[in-house]
Amino acid sequence: MINTRFIVPLVVFVTLVFFLYQGLFSDPRERDSQVLAQPMPTFSLPDLMDPSVIHTNKVFIGQVTLLNIWGVWCVTCAIELPYLTELSQQGVRFVGLYYDQDLDPDFGTKTLARVQQEVTETTNQLGNPFEFNIFDVYRDTSLDLGVTGAPETLLIDQQGVIRVHHIGDINPRVWETKFAPLYDELIAQGVTQ
Repeated sequence: MINTRFIVPLVVFVTLVFFLYQGLFSDPRERDSQVLAQPMPTFSLPDLMDPSVIHTNKVFIGQVTLLNIWGVWCVTCAIELPYLTELSQQGVRFVGLYYDQDLDPDFGTKTLARVQQEVTETTNQLGNPFEFNIFDVYRDTSLDLGVTGAPETLLIDQQGVIRVHHIGDINPRVWETKFAPLYDELIAQGVTQ
């Protein structure tokens, strides 16, 4: 008769080794996104620099766009801004989805003028790739998009459908492997249609 005193620990050990082994070869920034192949969620949010201007999901219709979720508090966002600016100078359209942790009651309070000043200082220093910034004050749109932090970037096609959801910064390697092939294909489709 097999002694269960030895079997149970062995099964637990083998299961643990299996999960740990899988973790060795996985990328923690890669995950399935529930918004892929879905249209941009409906939203109505103010422009960061001019709150009298209201942006809706219609800003993505007709143009291939990269929606970059960012904030001045995000160190990685600061690192990627110069490269995003370089891409924007090559004709890539970027729209920012901006939220500030300091506007959250859990983090303290800050005036809109102060946020605008910080954004202006940061983009003047590091580059400004954004056609405009949508101000996601309460992060509702970020939550609808499944955003877990910043930076994250979505590639949105001419019909307003999300084609890529990338967690982390965009650098030359990420651009060339994850974005450029599909971006170029979408641009070519728009030219021929």
